[in-house]
Amino acid sequence: MTTSSDTPVMDTLLAMTADSLERCNLAPEALILTRIAALVAMDAPAVSYLAHLAVGVETDLTAEQVQDVLVAIAPIVGTARVMTASTHIAEALGFSIAASEMTSGD
Repeated sequence: MTTSSDTPVMDTLLAMTADSLERCNLAPEALILTRIAALVAMDAPAVSYLAHLAVGVETDLTAEQVQDVLVAIAPIVGTARVMTASTHIAEALGFSIAASEMTSGD
């Protein structure tokens, strides 16, 4: 069954994510950290981190926890991937701060 939408790609991604969350028994914080590790392994762009870090903030995820994940996976994925991920995470946080400032009127 196909439904008409102005955002079919986003709708599909949201449906996939919702299905994944329903089938996963990890604590929310562990789920986000696992996904961040997967994003690093995939050399994901900043926008991918943005979506997960926004949820991470809601689960009280700390910068130290994200750093711990980067340290833990560095021997597996390599220095280059971790450094690129660090840059993408910083970009994502910059986007998030800018968007927050735009919506708050500061």
